[in-house]
Amino acid sequence: MKRPELFRSIRFRLTVIYSSLLFALAGAALAITYFAVAATTDPQPVTELMVKVKQDGRYVGSIPVAEISEIEAAVNFNTLETLRNWSLIALGGLLIASLAIGWVLSGQVLRPVGAITRTAREIQATDLSRRIHLDGPRDELRDLAETIDSMLDRLDQAFQAQRQLIDDASHELRSPLAIIRTNLDASLTAPEASPEERERAVAVVDRATNRMSRLVEDLLATARRDAHGLSDADVELASIAREAGEEWFITDRNLRLRYELTEDLHLIGDADGLRRAVGNLLSNAVRLAPGSSTVTVATGRTGSWLWIAVADQGPGISAADLPRVFDRFWRGAASAGPERSRERRTGLGLAIVRQIVESHDGHVTAFSELGKGSTFVLWLPAAGRADAEPPPTVSPWP
Repeated sequence: MKRPELFRSIRFRLTVIYSSLLFALAGAALAITYFAVAATTDPQPVTELMVKVKQDGRYVGSIPVAEISEIEAAVNFNTLETLRNWSLIALGGLLIASLAIGWVLSGQVLRPVGAITRTAREIQATDLSRRIHLDGPRDELRDLAETIDSMLDRLDQAFQAQRQLIDDASHELRSPLAIIRTNLDASLTAPEASPEERERAVAVVDRATNRMSRLVEDLLATARRDAHGLSDADVELASIAREAGEEWFITDRNLRLRYELTEDLHLIGDADGLRRAVGNLLSNAVRLAPGSSTVTVATGRTGSWLWIAVADQGPGISAADLPRVFDRFWRGAASAGPERSRERRTGLGLAIVRQIVESHDGHVTAFSELGKGSTFVLWLPAAGRADAEPPPTVSPWP
């Protein structure tokens, strides 16, 4: 049979423990007192001795008599019996009082747990704004409450970032889907559309699907970086730069890729993740660089930090926008100069770059001037680094 909920509560168990300890201590004290009195007084009941009484020479009856020592022993016996009876009564009252005191004390001790429980019940998966904010002495329960508050802060930030990512991804996907729908309805499925219009619509749909494919790949990359740890191995930075250039530098606008690599730069990290980080920078450079320009990939070492830089000759970024280029789906203002018609969009590419580099305990920075191109630098700790030197704040190249 299932026990009532009261008997299964921590408060009930604490009450039993408190009252049992108090009752046992009081009972032991009374027992010691009782046996100490009994051992020092030698109590015995009175043994009656009948003595005949005569009056005027005649036997008139008998009366009980006892010796003085027997009378003293009898007094001690009665005293000890009274002590025993009152001790039993006191123990009964003490049992009730100890249960009441234990119940109150356990309630005071567990009050912070009740506050934690109530707050946890009120917290919903879609609203993590509630906090415990437990007052009182800095004990284990307050440490527990502050730990839970800190955990809720992290969860709240994670949920907000997740919601923002979903909102931004939905917004980004809506545009190419609308483009595809419009071209399907207006050109590809319209009987009166000319071959030129159909060909132009196919090109537009192709660009829109490529854009959607890149976004989906970036979303998958973000999820994998969040879900899995790094595959640590010895990585040579120049090899990463060459492999990323071979895989990602694909263009039909007569762009040139130039390497300025320093060999034998080693670190411990995830080679695939670093290749993707450099590849995202190359993809961004190819998208924004003007035709017949040069994109440069360089590597080097500054102190205990290794770096890999990707530089383009594109429209550049204003100083006000530089701190935000690594935000997810950030959109900058239209660029000045001959490329002013292009709006700078970061999507997820640069956010993934920052995520990969920071997972290697590194740092990513951007250096740019409007009309003079941009340089993105990945700072990575060298293998065997012993100091805690912060990464430089100036561009190591050119």
